[in-house]
Amino acid sequence: MADDLSHAHSSQPTRGLFREELPLWVGAVSVLILMSVGASWLRDLGNPLAYGLLFAWVFGIMLWLSFSVVKHADCLAIKLGEPYGTLILTLSVISIEVVMITAVMLTGGENPALARDTMFSVLMIVLNGMLGLTLLVGGWKHREQTHNLQGSNAYLAVIIPLAGLGLILPRFTDSEPGGVPSTLMEVFLAASAILLYGIFLAMQSGRHRDFFQAPAVAPGSHDAPGGHDDHGDLVIRSTTFHAVFLFLTMLPIVLLSKKMALLVDHGMSVLNAPQALGGFLVAILVLSPEGMGAIKAALSNRLQRTVNISLGSALATIGLTIPAVLIVSLTTGKVIELGLEPPEILLLALSVGVAVVNFSSPRTNLLQGAVHLILFFAYLLLIFD
Repeated sequence: MADDLSHAHSSQPTRGLFREELPLWVGAVSVLILMSVGASWLRDLGNPLAYGLLFAWVFGIMLWLSFSVVKHADCLAIKLGEPYGTLILTLSVISIEVVMITAVMLTGGENPALARDTMFSVLMIVLNGMLGLTLLVGGWKHREQTHNLQGSNAYLAVIIPLAGLGLILPRFTDSEPGGVPSTLMEVFLAASAILLYGIFLAMQSGRHRDFFQAPAVAPGSHDAPGGHDDHGDLVIRSTTFHAVFLFLTMLPIVLLSKKMALLVDHGMSVLNAPQALGGFLVAILVLSPEGMGAIKAALSNRLQRTVNISLGSALATIGLTIPAVLIVSLTTGKVIELGLEPPEILLLALSVGVAVVNFSSPRTNLLQGAVHLILFFAYLLLIFD
């Protein structure tokens, strides 16, 4: 009897871990199926019913995995404190984007505007869609929310020059046509992005870490966020455990995103939809972990975490993607087009300008969220028009 009780007690943590990480196990099995017997299913997508089931399966698994990624990032944020928790989440997600872009550049066909279009899509999603929705729902629930003005200004102070130099200036230079930077400019842009982003990370995680923490509020104030002592359904384990499982949970998302891209491209061709829509849908899936984390933080009246996620994603997209694709261009000779088209330049300038105005005050409200969402809908309009 004692042996049976001991065996039952020792197996309980294993069963608990299996249930807690069920999305990871299901995602891993899905990847194995789609890379083996299911590979032929992706080569023949002519049957509408089979295509619909495949799309729902891959989309649903990726979304489920995204919830698990947010769970581990939240646990790390509680264990490490801000800004380390959101920094880990941001770097994980944007690294997926960088890996996907460079992989397609190295193995796919010629698509000089791929990196530029992806960066622009991510910027519009995080600066307008994600930020707008979080400010709207947070303002609706809490009327006004507070953030650390120094941190927001630090993000924007680096986003503006990197976006201007990397995505706008190449459109107006005469060295190469069509927004293609010259070799000298490629070296300059890659070095500038690495330098500025490196200095920013050193500041964020070092001497000015307090810039990216929520400002102090009086106890009992309506501005006080939901306490970290109330973790809801989260099971807090060691920092190593959550870091390892966050990485493991991201892997199926990376592998399934390539399958999702095939499904989206097929759907776009069948429906004769704009190709940019496919990239937008894939970007939405890749960014869904951060989006869910940002919305959850806004509803919990933790606007600083929302700001760290949204503006941090925008900065990491430019700071990491530009050097990566330019290094690929310099080493392989592939042509990279970085300069945006005039309508996109105007929309990017409006987005950054509105962000500067909205974050010039330490308090936000739902009107600011509505403005960002209008710009996001304008971006969606550009995809079809």
